[in-house]
Amino acid sequence: MKSCLVVDDSRVIRKVARKILEELEFEVVEAADGSEALEQCKSSMPDGILLDWNMPVMDGLEFLKAMRALDNGAHPKVVFCTTENDLEHIQEAIQSGADEYIMKPFDSEIVESKFHQVGLL
Repeated sequence: MKSCLVVDDSRVIRKVARKILEELEFEVVEAADGSEALEQCKSSMPDGILLDWNMPVMDGLEFLKAMRALDNGAHPKVVFCTTENDLEHIQEAIQSGADEYIMKPFDSEIVESKFHQVGLL
């Protein structure tokens, strides 16, 4: 079973994402900010990461750069999931190591489609 780390400061978003991902047969782990997510990755690197941009403590972009620098940090497929939809944010995310980008609000079809595109499904 593949694993996915859901990183979002919103408990509601994490709960929705968990439901969608579990229906896609992922083992799901949650983190409320980038710092918590980085600790999760240090103990067990997931196959995929669904990542919010705007979070307290450590934002998604800071987390992404730090995670990619870890041993095995190139392994996870990272899908940003955020309200930041301008071209500059999208380009910055991709240049920093994100594999794909989803706009909030999202649904199961969007998540499934993006996860197929990056090779997680």
